[in-house]
Amino acid sequence: MTAAPTVGVFALQGDVREHLQALHRLGVEAIAVRRPEELERCHGVVLPGGESTTMIKLARTFELLEPLRKRVSEGMPAFGTCAGMILLADRIRDGAPGQETIGGLDITVRRNAFGRQVDSFEAEVEFDGLDRDVHAVFIRAPWVEEVGPDVEVLARVPASVPEEDAAGRIVAVRRGPLMATSFHPEVAHDDDRIHGLFVDLVSKS
Repeated sequence: MTAAPTVGVFALQGDVREHLQALHRLGVEAIAVRRPEELERCHGVVLPGGESTTMIKLARTFELLEPLRKRVSEGMPAFGTCAGMILLADRIRDGAPGQETIGGLDITVRRNAFGRQVDSFEAEVEFDGLDRDVHAVFIRAPWVEEVGPDVEVLARVPASVPEEDAAGRIVAVRRGPLMATSFHPEVAHDDDRIHGLFVDLVSKS
């Protein structure tokens, strides 16, 4: 891809603005996606944090769910953060009854795995492919309990984290053009490296 790619951010619910700002800082044309015709313009899409069940319901209401599934299944790069990780997962534990996903990542995620809002925490996390740790913010975050054979583990919760049963949990994965994190890299205003990794995936697609 020679020209700068266009990356959409799912904008029906979730922390949209911060992702758009990070992408703009990287020199990408970033647009809010609320309708299928906006998705058609995109070379890649970011699925932000928010409330995963609400996001799916709104995507179906606005006739965006099936186009998202189709584009992802056809190889469009996608990056999910927190709730966005749940949306890309093929399997969910502790999901709402009948909860749907977009799918594409051969992983099993546990919804709200780290606990409630009051159990949110921050940690310095080693991230594969980056030269120094990232500051990771976990807010009602999922974690990955199982990965398929083609899924690369990019990050785990460090052993120094005091939260019960959290140390060593998988919190970032990649499979081909799909990437997901349990945490919110968009809130690290001085560090766009993870978004940069995704932009590289989009540029190479």
